This record gives sequence, C-alpha cells and structure tokens, in this order.
Amino acid sequence: MKLIIAILKDDDVENAVQALTSESFRVTRVSSTGGFFRKGSTTLLIGVDDEAVEAAIGILRAQTTAAPNEKTRATVFVVPVSRFEQL
Repeated sequence: MKLIIAILKDDDVENAVQALTSESFRVTRVSSTGGFFRKGSTTLLIGVDDEAVEAAIGILRAQTTAAPNEKTRATVFVVPVSRFEQL
C-alpha cells in the first residue's frame, strides 16, 4: 500500500477530487498554504494499493493545469505505508 500526498492549486482541486472519487479512490482534503505554490493550495491524501498508484497519478495529471508562466501543475509524493487501519 502507498500514500499519495498531492499538493494542488485550489483551482484544480474540485475536478481532481471528482475524477478520483468517480474511479473509487478515497480522498482526504486538507487546506494548505505554503512553499510549493506560495498561494492557496490543497493537499490531497490518497491511500492506494501499489498497483493503483499510476492510475491515481494519471488522474491527477489529467485534472491539473499550469498557468502560462508556471511549469509545475502539482507536487506529488508517493510514500510506502507499513500499516493501515480504519477505526
């Protein structure tokens, strides 16, 4: 299992969350501001099985946009999960 931590611009979040949830990915949204975009952003936490990582990233890639003067659409981290429980 992996945890995808995706930092998106606020403008892209709704489309990304809708696309992810329509493909049965479970998403937790956390509002954030900080160094990656230096303006309003949202961090998405997405827990996925190893084989679903590329599909989730593909959805994020398709649902994010870059402004004309920006190169980065989103920042994505994929980290291993050694334990997962729902309580």
